[in-house]
Amino acid sequence: MNNFLLALRTSFGFLSTIPVGITMEGLDELVKRSYLQTFTGVVLGLMIGAFAFITETVMPDQISAVLIMVFIYYLTGLNHLDGLGDFGDGATAHGSLEKKIKALKDVALGIGGVGYAVLALLALYASISALQAELIFFSDNAAFMLAVSMLVAEIGAKQAMLTVAAFGKPIHEGLGSMIINSTTFPRYVVSFILGAVASILAFGSVGMVGYVAAIITAFVIINISNRHFKGVNGDCIGTANEIARIIVLIVITLMVVAINGNGGLLWTLL
Repeated sequence: MNNFLLALRTSFGFLSTIPVGITMEGLDELVKRSYLQTFTGVVLGLMIGAFAFITETVMPDQISAVLIMVFIYYLTGLNHLDGLGDFGDGATAHGSLEKKIKALKDVALGIGGVGYAVLALLALYASISALQAELIFFSDNAAFMLAVSMLVAEIGAKQAMLTVAAFGKPIHEGLGSMIINSTTFPRYVVSFILGAVASILAFGSVGMVGYVAAIITAFVIINISNRHFKGVNGDCIGTANEIARIIVLIVITLMVVAINGNGGLLWTLL
């Protein structure tokens, strides 16, 4: 039980800015229980959702969207966004495989990384704003629906990370390879079921569609990583977190658009 609690505490330290502390012993226990990252995603998603509910209730949509973004990165940190930047540098580098991997691992941020990070932040803002605009048709429940959408997005983001870890091949030694090598298929199945149940409880079939979209996004990232780097690393895992969150929100928005266009009720999908 002590090892389990140590792994759980480390999961929050690893995936958020909550000051619980991280030790090598804790990381060793966490990689043995990688499914706990999905549970952490549920808790972080609940916190982000609660914040989104409050801001959506008391603030104009545009300001609420910006504040939600600020809270996401205040709570989860910038490590995964940094990983996306490194991924962008590597993916846009010209030349041999060695040059691409060198750009991926380089601590300096290049124009490719800047471009990927900026576009991701713009896409996150746009997806939250677009969802807010569509939820205006459900005025009595708009704040709650935004909250559960943010919850599903965070669950999907963490499951996307584990998907890359479970099905990707490490390209070098490091923390990323520890997670990749330890995320066995049985552990992935546990995390998948946990995330699926949480997504369905949060937002019914809409949540499940968003959750599956996050996993598909992870496989796309694996494919891109394999083409550029012949495998994946921690930066690729972080990229999955950032991109999957956006994709989930876009997919939920498109579902709401389709339902609004057909004059249907979103609650019939719950």
